[in-house]
Amino acid sequence: MQTLTDTLALSRNRARATEMFLRERVADDVQERLEEVNRSFTSPLIVTPTPALWSQIVPDAPTIPVTETLPVSEAAHDLLIHDLSLHWANDLVGQLVQSRRALAPDGLFIGTLFGGQTLHQLRTCLAEAESRLTGGLSPRIAPMGEIRDLGGLLQRAGFALPVADSDTINVSYTDAFALMRDLRAMGEANALHARLRRPTRPRVLLDAAKIYAQHFADPDGRITATFEVVTLTGWAPAASQPQPLRPGSATARLADALGTAETPLKTDQN
Repeated sequence: MQTLTDTLALSRNRARATEMFLRERVADDVQERLEEVNRSFTSPLIVTPTPALWSQIVPDAPTIPVTETLPVSEAAHDLLIHDLSLHWANDLVGQLVQSRRALAPDGLFIGTLFGGQTLHQLRTCLAEAESRLTGGLSPRIAPMGEIRDLGGLLQRAGFALPVADSDTINVSYTDAFALMRDLRAMGEANALHARLRRPTRPRVLLDAAKIYAQHFADPDGRITATFEVVTLTGWAPAASQPQPLRPGSATARLADALGTAETPLKTDQN
C-alpha cells in the first residue's frame, strides 16, 4: 500500500490547530442527523482529533484519536462517529472496516471527510503557477474521493443501507494568502508523504495568488474557497434490517400498482 500521508506531520499540524469553524459546522450537522434518527445510543464512540468539540454534542461519549489501527473492541458500540479525518487516511477502506467491526449489530456509523471539490480553486492556481515557473508539479493538496466512489467504499467495508451525501461550503477570504493561513490554523496544511521538504519558492505563491484573484474573485475583490464535506452513513448488518427481495420474487405487477396497461415489448425479427 502506497503511503499517502505523513502521519507525524499531520499530528504536528493538528497540534497547532486553532481555527475550528468548519469542524464546528460539521459537528452541528452530525448532531442534527442524530436527532433525526430519533434513537437513544447507550455506547457511542467518537474518533476525532478534537475531542473537546464533541463534549456538548454527544455528552459523556468516549473519544479516541485518529490512528492507523483504531483501539476498538469488536461489536462494542451502537454509534461510531469518525470526525472529518478520513481524507487523510492511508487506508480509507481499512478505517471503514475497523469502524464497522467496532459496531454492534444495527449500530450506526457516521463518517465525515472532505470531498473531491474541496479547494479546487487553490489546486488549479498552484498547479498553473508552479508548472509555469518550474516546469513541474509537486504534491500540495491531498487527493480527495468523489462522492460516487465513497458510497461504494461503504458497501465494500460491509455496511448495510449505505448513504453518501455532500454539503458544499463556500468561504470568502481577502486573498489566497489568507486562505493558506486559515488552512494551517485548521490543521489542514500539507502533510502529504511525497510533499516538498523545502520551502516553496515565494514567486510560485505570489503567482498563484494573482491567478486566484483573476479567476475566482467576487466584485469586491475577495476570493472564494470551496470545501465539500461528504458524510458517509451506514449500519452494521442485522437480521432486523430491511432486506432486498430476491429477483423474481415479486407478487404484484408494476403495471397494476401504477394503474396502467402492460404493453409487451416488441423485438425486431431479422
